[in-house]
Amino acid sequence: MSKRYIIGLGEALWDVLPEGKKLGGAPANFAYHAGQFGHDTIAVSALGEDKLAEETIAALEEHELSYCMPRVPYPTGTVQVTLDDQGIPTYNIREGVAWDNIPFTAEVEDLAMHCQAVCFGSLAQRSIVSRETIGKFLDHTPADCMKIFDINLRQSFYTKEIIEESMKRCNILKINDEELVIVSRMFALPDLDEEKRCRQLIETYHLDVLVLTCGTNGSYVFTKDTTSFQPTPKVEVADTVGAGDSFTGSFCAALLNGKSVEEAHKLAVQVSAFVCTQNGAMPVLPESLKQ
Repeated sequence: MSKRYIIGLGEALWDVLPEGKKLGGAPANFAYHAGQFGHDTIAVSALGEDKLAEETIAALEEHELSYCMPRVPYPTGTVQVTLDDQGIPTYNIREGVAWDNIPFTAEVEDLAMHCQAVCFGSLAQRSIVSRETIGKFLDHTPADCMKIFDINLRQSFYTKEIIEESMKRCNILKINDEELVIVSRMFALPDLDEEKRCRQLIETYHLDVLVLTCGTNGSYVFTKDTTSFQPTPKVEVADTVGAGDSFTGSFCAALLNGKSVEEAHKLAVQVSAFVCTQNGAMPVLPESLKQ
């Protein structure tokens, strides 16, 4: 049987934090954390022809994370990250960079055809080149592929069209409470409570699962017939960069490992809480979580 992969697809960038720069971007973070649970994972993006690209490759290899990142004639992506007193990040995302220009190569097409799960967001679709590549990738995935749209609204880099098309093409939607407010206004959802809005999205877009994260107020996972709630553990926060990606990666890995939605949700909350206690988005998880 051919090997099948969990793919993080989209932006490859460096988070420039107060203490220095760290490799970031949701796709690499997602793939890294899913990979800690025994899956073959690959981060798919694009890099420039510059020194920062070489540093990216060195960092990926240091984290033992496989990658497919063709070189393109644009600078490798960077994001200026500032943290408030609670460790909550604000992002200033450079435009016109390599991950805005991800090519749909033969290697990327082959990965799509051998993909068992893919996570993509709205940010990497801000440019037409990467948007078309993401669309082609989704078109080439097997029928049983888990397609996770981690909506991840950043600055003004999204449109109603991109969000709607992505929700039509995914079977799992991950959204936070602030993003749910924006999406509800954008699509003129009735003024209902959060669960009813989520269930309307499930029904409208034929979703299998909707994950709603609410910061310190906990998180929910909705399916057509069930609701799972987990409180947010109280931990000493170092920073929250990458915590949401670790949630998604561990949730996806747990489902593919045969766990129930409730079990996968509980693990995802524990993993993201641990990541919040560490600096950077890619800490090694303790064995107690991996087991």
